[in-house]
Amino acid sequence: MMAGHEDALSFPGGPARHIPVLLLEVIEKLAPQTGETMLDGTFGAGGYSRAILECGAHLIAMDRDPDVADTAEAISREFGKRFRFVAGNFGDLDDYVSEPLDGIVLDIGVSSMQLDQAERGFSFQSDGPLDMRMAQSGLSAADVVNSADVKDLTRIFGLLGEEKQASRVARMIGQRREEQPFTRTGDLAKAIADLMPRRAHERIHPATRSFQGLRIFVNDELGELVSALEAAERILKPGGRLVVVTFHSLEDRIVKRFMQTRSEAPAVSRHMPVTDGPMPTFEKIGGAISASDTESAANPRARSARLRAARRTHAPARPIENRKMLGLPDVHALRIAGDRR
Repeated sequence: MMAGHEDALSFPGGPARHIPVLLLEVIEKLAPQTGETMLDGTFGAGGYSRAILECGAHLIAMDRDPDVADTAEAISREFGKRFRFVAGNFGDLDDYVSEPLDGIVLDIGVSSMQLDQAERGFSFQSDGPLDMRMAQSGLSAADVVNSADVKDLTRIFGLLGEEKQASRVARMIGQRREEQPFTRTGDLAKAIADLMPRRAHERIHPATRSFQGLRIFVNDELGELVSALEAAERILKPGGRLVVVTFHSLEDRIVKRFMQTRSEAPAVSRHMPVTDGPMPTFEKIGGAISASDTESAANPRARSARLRAARRTHAPARPIENRKMLGLPDVHALRIAGDRR
């Protein structure tokens, strides 16, 4: 999770520098009990994982970032056999877990450790290589910026970054890279800022949305989210809880639509005592939850956080037939020269 203010704040489940967003609400909805088995699909700094373990549950934690290994080892030493770490993508969670689960929590997006390390290339606040790979392997942001067609860059910036000037940014990149490829975060951020100088009333840096689009594309974050929701439906026990924390509208729209469609009761025929359609696989646990003013003041990232939760029913799992209906932008079919994903 993104680092908040480094005050002397005390939040259960993690140090102040890595404040787990909506932690109390996550634990309330997840409701871990002694003897239950839960999964934290986005381990990060281990805030949710530690809080779940402190409730007495067994926990399987997942993360694709190799840099979390030391944190996972420390928690393993403390909690022993009740904790197991798996290196992998949460979209494949049921490939790594064979036992039915009582709960799953997902905290979507980039972590504070990734943002804080300039060499990872996620942020332009400190200059670093144009990388952005959570798994530290495969296609990098530099590969995309320097090799993608201008029209494809426009879609990445526009659909995933929600950048209104996506076509201008893409055309600028296409022209500049012919003379000198982009290799550093600072270089790309400056080029975008020179193209679109920040106006007096604008709060965010002009490159923010373009960097978001690149990061989401490089890591297939939205595709992984949809795969994780499908996998959660397959692996959760009846009564098992699914809790998802999102940080921008693209993520929240996917989770909202998934939980809505999966919790809808089938239509009842007026002429025959049968239902038309599959039975709901989830029932929603309350509505969307946002952070309190107090938490938002202590941790700026919490301001955009949204929590949604649902409980698994007895109905059989079924595949998602149309991912676009959940709001998944049609950009991840793009293939870039040198794509190694």
